[in-house]
Amino acid sequence: MLVRVGARVEFRLLGSVAVVAADGRELALGSPKRRSLLAALALNPGAPVGIDRLTEALWEEEPPRHARTVIHNHVSGLRAVLAEHRAPAAGVELATDGSGGSGGYLLRVPEAAVDVRRFERLVRDAHGAREAGAAVAALREALALWRGPALAGTEPSLPLQCAAQALEELRLSAVEELARAHGRLGDHGAAAGVLAAEAALHPLRESLVAALVVALGRAGRRPEALEWFHRTRRTLAEQLGIDPGAELAEAHQLLLLGDVARGSAGARGSALTSGHAVGPAPVHALTSRPGPAPASAAAEPVPAPWPFPRRPRGFSGREDELAALDRAARAPGAIAVVTGGAGVGKTALAVHWAHRRQADFPDGRLFVDLCGHSPLPERATGAVLRELLLALGLPAERMPSSPEALAARYRELTAGRRMLIVLDNARRSEQVRPLLPDGDGCVTLVTSRDRLGGLVASDAARPVPLAELSAPQSVSLLATTLGPDLGPELVGAEPEAAARLARLCDGLPLALRLAAARLATCPHRGLAALADELADEQGRLGLLEVEDTSVAAALALTVQHLSAPARRLFRRLGTHTGTTLDSRTAAALAGCELPDTAGALGQLATAHLVVEIDRDAYTLHDLVRLYARSLRTPPEEDDSDTLPRLLDHLLNTLLAASAAAEPGSEPCCALPAGARRPVEVRPFPDRASALAWYAAERDTLRGAALAAVGAGLHDRAWRLVLLQWPLIVWQVRDGWVPLLEHGLAAAEADLDPGAQSRARALLGWVLLEEGRPEEALVHLERAPGLAALAGDRSAQAVALVNLAAALTRYGAPGPGNLPARVRDLLGRALALAEQAGRADLVALARQHLADTCLAGGDPEAAADHAARGLALAEPPFPAARRVVLQTLYGRALAATGRREEAARHLDAALRAALAHRYDEGEAAARAALRDLSGGAGAGGTGGAARTGPDRRC
Repeated sequence: MLVRVGARVEFRLLGSVAVVAADGRELALGSPKRRSLLAALALNPGAPVGIDRLTEALWEEEPPRHARTVIHNHVSGLRAVLAEHRAPAAGVELATDGSGGSGGYLLRVPEAAVDVRRFERLVRDAHGAREAGAAVAALREALALWRGPALAGTEPSLPLQCAAQALEELRLSAVEELARAHGRLGDHGAAAGVLAAEAALHPLRESLVAALVVALGRAGRRPEALEWFHRTRRTLAEQLGIDPGAELAEAHQLLLLGDVARGSAGARGSALTSGHAVGPAPVHALTSRPGPAPASAAAEPVPAPWPFPRRPRGFSGREDELAALDRAARAPGAIAVVTGGAGVGKTALAVHWAHRRQADFPDGRLFVDLCGHSPLPERATGAVLRELLLALGLPAERMPSSPEALAARYRELTAGRRMLIVLDNARRSEQVRPLLPDGDGCVTLVTSRDRLGGLVASDAARPVPLAELSAPQSVSLLATTLGPDLGPELVGAEPEAAARLARLCDGLPLALRLAAARLATCPHRGLAALADELADEQGRLGLLEVEDTSVAAALALTVQHLSAPARRLFRRLGTHTGTTLDSRTAAALAGCELPDTAGALGQLATAHLVVEIDRDAYTLHDLVRLYARSLRTPPEEDDSDTLPRLLDHLLNTLLAASAAAEPGSEPCCALPAGARRPVEVRPFPDRASALAWYAAERDTLRGAALAAVGAGLHDRAWRLVLLQWPLIVWQVRDGWVPLLEHGLAAAEADLDPGAQSRARALLGWVLLEEGRPEEALVHLERAPGLAALAGDRSAQAVALVNLAAALTRYGAPGPGNLPARVRDLLGRALALAEQAGRADLVALARQHLADTCLAGGDPEAAADHAARGLALAEPPFPAARRVVLQTLYGRALAATGRREEAARHLDAALRAALAHRYDEGEAAARAALRDLSGGAGAGGTGGAARTGPDRRC
């Protein structure tokens, strides 16, 4: 992660070439040639770079005749981008060099604004540091500046390739220096961790491997060190035809002599550790042969107990999972697989259970880290088996040579024992199978971020899935981790803040422990302050990082083992605006077909990066989504259209949902120009399924609308808001005003008067329902004129109906002209709806006219309008509309004295309301029937279901 500096812009060369503004956004630099020009200048800040050198940097082969003009144009483009982001005010200037005859340019920039200069300064600081701890800190900060291969995204020209290679050499030297600094602190395990990943990437760099061999030897991991040496020796012979050089050969010799371990403070550590509950087993128990032990076996040395990982501190909860492990361990030769995502506490659960059940394994316990998801290379099966056999008491000189023979000897030595084998951090089933012990007395406990379904199928392993902690469990873990002195006091003082903090950590034990570590260093700040900081999504992952432990690092180790399509999908899931998704949404984000998307989603679910919650339904936890969002796009890929693809997918789905929720109605808008058609649109068989989807995806749609506004895609933003109108009218008092205001602002930014009219009409009605008539009328009065300006008769009709209904309910009576104005507005709406050929709007206008005439003492006209509207309100129009019209018609008939006919229609309205569970319509029909039986006429107070403004946008 790049350290923020005082400059307003940052020039990044240690990875993809980029310029980053003060707000963290990357500037749009453009083509690889423009990035190459910037790189050539930023590598030499303050120094003039001639046209000839720039030409060599921009063209790998023969440059065109107009190369100078191309360079000039790129310089002009860069100047414009820098000026737009106020770079000159921060001391950045792209100047023309007039000192030489051939011309050229120079980039004046503060030294701290170029990551290469900061890297070099930090490395110099480390060299000059008197204390190893200070050197480690400086080198870690320096290496954190790297985001990938240097100068990525530029032209493959010789000058830039040479510069990138030189920078890479500096980075590797810094890695080696960091390992030496760790070694001076006596932390040889950390030194090995730093070196192993680089040695795997640079297998022919002998200095790296030599340092790694030394570090592993001093960390007590001699077999692993030997394996690295022999692997490198074979690689050198096969690829270069040479033997190891003096440095690597010396490291090997020291390892064989045991001298390499000097200075390790006597600590004996390894990726493998073991412990015995009672003491060393007798030698004859190490063989499956019955009878007394042979003389040769009696002479074998019995190993002293090796340390098992200590009981995890602060462990709490997980009673259900511990009980599941208890049940799984009862079977003969039991195998249990604890699965879950990064940081969910799999290893802690396994080790805690092993300590709790220690007495059940009198012949000992073994623990091995398979490094399946680790900065270290995945453990080779042969190396693991050799360490297991050493732990079981087999002398090194009697060790079999082949992996098959090692596995056979391991099974033989475990056949008659009662042991616990903990295989931690496995990645594949085939990695585990050779390490399974023999005999019914052993229990194997495997932890993995993958489901290891193959192991379940082939070896009857019992899966024990580990999910995130519940809210009470999270708060309990937080308090326990803080300790008995601090935890109860902090959590007891701020219980609501503790619960909020637990939610922000997604119930992830790793995140909760990191949060507790931050609290422990400054408890006076309190829980609420940390929760406020974590609420900011931009900085949440950064806050959940303490020294070399972080949520992001844990997730990175999972992501790096995914296939390329799954990694691409995971990265693009960061753009998703909701917490749930299906395969169609994932396909839109990934830009690929459904079968390919289903495969990638399956990989993500197997790795616990997404959680399958139903058939074709997945959820993505916030911390995982934030990590996906933080990932950089590789230079060879383009994620720029991911958000537009998502928005267009949602728009297509919204159109299908609105058609199902309000059958017979025309959509309130069409797709924007250039909208992409998704590979498949979700089907909605009926109104209920559409409304259920609307409700479930409300937060996703809100997030998508805000993301569209933020990206300047206003034509998508207002459509995403208005197409939610079926849910808005169904749950009208559910806080829709802020979203509708965003939609209106987007319509205004899009300069679309028709969209503005529909947004104001819908917003006005919602405000009316919230009891804010003055604000509502401001919008409703403007809506018809905007629709007329757009030439949209349907929108104008809707706006007029909504305004008329608002005036009926809340309009201040003037000098006797309000009813006349209302009827005029509704008459105009009826005419416009008929001209537009919109039967649904014609029925709506007649419904409101019937209600107005009935209230105004003209039941004959009311009956006529209601009858005409009822004739139009046949399926597929919503049943609720027909119930309202039929109730109005019944009331109007009753007011004209046609009581039997009125009773028939009111009874039909009541039956329809009951059949469709339309509670408001049922109440209105029953009230009208009571008025009828009581002799009330025109318009009793019970009335029809309230006929507010139009239930559409």
